[in-house]
Amino acid sequence: MTLAIFYKLLAIFLTVGLGYLAARLRWFGEATAAEARLLSNLAMNVFVAALLFRTAARIDFSRLPWPVLMAYFLPALALVLVISAWHRRGSGREGAAPPTAQGSPAIPATRSVAATYGNAVQLGIPMAAALFGEAGLAIHITMVGVHGVMLLTLPTALAELAMAHAHAQQHGAAPLSKVLLTTVRNTLLHPVVLPIVAGLLWNLTGFGLHPVLDEALMLLGSAVVPVCLVLIGITLKAQGLGGRIGEAVRAVLPVCLVKLVLMPALILVVAHWGFGLSGVPLAVVVMMAALPVGSNALMFAQRYQVLEAEATASIVISTLAFVITASGWLAVLAWMAA
Repeated sequence: MTLAIFYKLLAIFLTVGLGYLAARLRWFGEATAAEARLLSNLAMNVFVAALLFRTAARIDFSRLPWPVLMAYFLPALALVLVISAWHRRGSGREGAAPPTAQGSPAIPATRSVAATYGNAVQLGIPMAAALFGEAGLAIHITMVGVHGVMLLTLPTALAELAMAHAHAQQHGAAPLSKVLLTTVRNTLLHPVVLPIVAGLLWNLTGFGLHPVLDEALMLLGSAVVPVCLVLIGITLKAQGLGGRIGEAVRAVLPVCLVKLVLMPALILVVAHWGFGLSGVPLAVVVMMAALPVGSNALMFAQRYQVLEAEATASIVISTLAFVITASGWLAVLAWMAA
């Protein structure tokens, strides 16, 4: 753990703390869950959408390091499917509950986001720069470019499919074609998927982004990190530090273990023994997998109005634990390189 990364962690907690303080001082009104969702909707529908569109529109597919990307995203996507299936099987009652209830069918997909989507920007970029230099940072930034595209699209599709299936069960049997059509429509119109699809389609035209449009999208996208961190603090205040937060702390321990231990272990095995990666590329993908839960986990939870306290707790606890687990994974990588 370098001093630069430690300072970045402190800056993250300071920003979250400022959001909590602002909510305590009622700068946002009463700072209820409804107000937190309002800010979350603004962030997802405007700032995140701009960031995702710009990212998808600027991807240069001919220069992507495909072996590195496959070594990371294939096991990561498989983990999303496994986690979602595990939670669906372990809670059979969820499919019959209303979409906004505690038993929402969107819960498995929401937990899969928390367990696989890491803090790849505000913590991952300075980590890669400090630990691996320019070569490692270039690989990490390339992976960041497709991070949201890959690890938000699949959970969104899973959540919408589960919601459509539950709705069909509650309102009588519906043809499979109708369920799939509803899923595809809701997935494509989702504020995460729509800008990605639009950006990819624009990318295929070869027109590029006009400098003015590119600058506007970059400005909007730059708001994602501070707004999301402030949102975490507001949600902590809105949910309360006792009661449900205390229960959420116990509930997120498995999620944190998957994100901080299981996922990097899986990536290490697949990347090294499956794709033959070593040296800096291997270290970059393992440490990216080892990053704590990203703030998009909270926005995803607030989108479906489920597990909001749990998502907030998973971000805070995994970021605290990252101080220890990151050192452990760096030691493993040093041992393998020796």
